[in-house]
Amino acid sequence: MSPINRLSAMSVHHAKTPGYHSDGGGLVLQVSASGTKSWIFRYRFDGRRHEMGLGSCALVSLVRARELAQSCRQLLMQGCDPLSERRQVRAARQAERARHTTFDQCAAAYIQAHKSAWRNAKHAGQWTRTLSTYVTPVIGALPVGEIDTDHVVKVLAPIWATKTETATRLRGRIESILDWATVSKFRQGENPARWRGHLDYLLANPNKVTRVKNFPALPWPQMAALMAELRQREGVSARALEFAILTAARSGEVRGARWDEVDLTRRLWTVPAERMKARREHRVPLSDAVIALLRVLPNQDGLLFPGQKNQPLSDMSLSAVLRRMGRKEITVHGFRSTFRDWAVEAPGNSFPREVCEHALAHSLPDRVEAAYQRGDLFVKRIALMQAWADYCLANDVISD
Repeated sequence: MSPINRLSAMSVHHAKTPGYHSDGGGLVLQVSASGTKSWIFRYRFDGRRHEMGLGSCALVSLVRARELAQSCRQLLMQGCDPLSERRQVRAARQAERARHTTFDQCAAAYIQAHKSAWRNAKHAGQWTRTLSTYVTPVIGALPVGEIDTDHVVKVLAPIWATKTETATRLRGRIESILDWATVSKFRQGENPARWRGHLDYLLANPNKVTRVKNFPALPWPQMAALMAELRQREGVSARALEFAILTAARSGEVRGARWDEVDLTRRLWTVPAERMKARREHRVPLSDAVIALLRVLPNQDGLLFPGQKNQPLSDMSLSAVLRRMGRKEITVHGFRSTFRDWAVEAPGNSFPREVCEHALAHSLPDRVEAAYQRGDLFVKRIALMQAWADYCLANDVISD
């Protein structure tokens, strides 16, 4: 073995020439082209040459580097590979850390890592509430690496039949957190919360357990009568509701709509991605009726439908209009279903399904179809939205 302790603290400090500077006994100072310095232990094991990093010179002194190199030489004398030994030590430390990491800790880390990509703070709050309500009392304090299928079923079974929609969402959240824990090396093996080929054998099909209640919607043959009554009402909320019906838009999209999103000349309303549920920009063609509605609005700046102090209308303001009309049995969101039913069921209509889905800003359920249908079918939607407005205002046409 070559002589050792060739370098000095001073020579290490002043070393600037890129390359290797040997201290002997396998310990080498490496200087990069950019001037950074690090320690390397070079050795042969089983007839192969290896290099093992010992750390940056900024953190590891010459004395400490020599101690580490000596430990490596001792392992080699015992017939052990220093790199393999270090990997085993690190794996043991990781396993020990994982042994003490709970499901709740992983859930908090998952939410923190992903909440910036969620569309609003409410979504993060829903995750936190459902997990703290149903998961934490059962498995929250358990090491995440020990959670198995029995634990997951114990969480879900009590609410699977009574709160099916909540339970199915909860299962997906547990699955995502456990996947994150696996990638983060806090657990190993298959995900016990996966549905297909696993929990689907242990829990009933959620689509057959209980019927999901959709938003109450007005039957489409009654639409013209309701619209005629609505147009007799005054107020910003009434006009916002009329606009929502004619554009088949969501309440939040309408309440946040701004004049700089509207191009009256091009008859276009562009909803930015950050205000859309799917986080994608949505273009809405404006019918004659919508253009007429917008042209008579008193304010032509800021929000289309401003509330008090020029703030957006509350989420109950449009519903309040329906209540004052004596229509407590329907919801604002339900008008989107009314529009969809009319497009399919009304005599003479032949609008393709994908055109209607784009009008509602829905993602196409078939991934293959979505891949080929990358446009938003805007031109075809112009005719659809004009026909819908004409139908909604049929009573106005008759009364002229």
